[in-house]
Amino acid sequence: MSAATELDALSAAALVLERAGIENPLREARLLLELAQGDPTRFADYLARRASREPYSRIRGRREFWSLDLALSPDTLDPRPDSETLIEAALEFLADRRNEALRAVDFGAGSGALLLALLAEFPRATGIGIDRLPGAVTAARLNAETLGLAARSRFVLGDWSEKNLGRADVILANPPYIPSSEIDSLQPEVTRFDPRAALDGGDDGLESYRALAPVVSRTLGPGGFAFLELGQGQARPVAAIMERAGLKAAGLRPDLARIERCLVLRQAN
Repeated sequence: MSAATELDALSAAALVLERAGIENPLREARLLLELAQGDPTRFADYLARRASREPYSRIRGRREFWSLDLALSPDTLDPRPDSETLIEAALEFLADRRNEALRAVDFGAGSGALLLALLAEFPRATGIGIDRLPGAVTAARLNAETLGLAARSRFVLGDWSEKNLGRADVILANPPYIPSSEIDSLQPEVTRFDPRAALDGGDDGLESYRALAPVVSRTLGPGGFAFLELGQGQARPVAAIMERAGLKAAGLRPDLARIERCLVLRQAN
């Protein structure tokens, strides 16, 4: 594709994306053209998919999270920067334990983003992630292998309430927390392409936390910490749910938008 042809293609593509409601349409058009490696047919396909509001990361099939390049699948959430708040909190609360042989459990592991990011920062840690969606487990195992972390991680298929994964020093969880009635009002990139099972938190958005509370309580070892992702305004009710299960809040960390995003827990006794 010549420079002039490329410029015309970018301008036309940006107009298509703008009409589809895409922010920064010219930037997105450039990304798609780069991904297509100048192939006009492939570029047209990518453009049509993005205009239908399929996220660029889904088209590419990969997403960067905590500087890790992760493969996605239809059964995984598209990891977002907000979730990196959990890793930041873990680095803060476990700062003096970076070289210990910690054992981590990730409830609702998805692509493996949280667990693999943690293992990348804690070189002697090992961990297990569980997810009930088969495609998520497959993607997580692939990511662990690609990143050289397969020897220190394991991903299993199942329901966290039904499996005993053993005691853990660190617990990570990004459970579904969006109230059912609000899901259809989210951006099309989310409603059409993220698995609903990974979004739907029930009528009040807290259903998964109620199910998770006794599991975290029995799994978290003495001196350990759990890091739970929260939806906006959920810090207080989630802390109360966890307190009834014998856990106490040890901290609360906001994301870059100053939304209380990560609740840190430890055993009450």
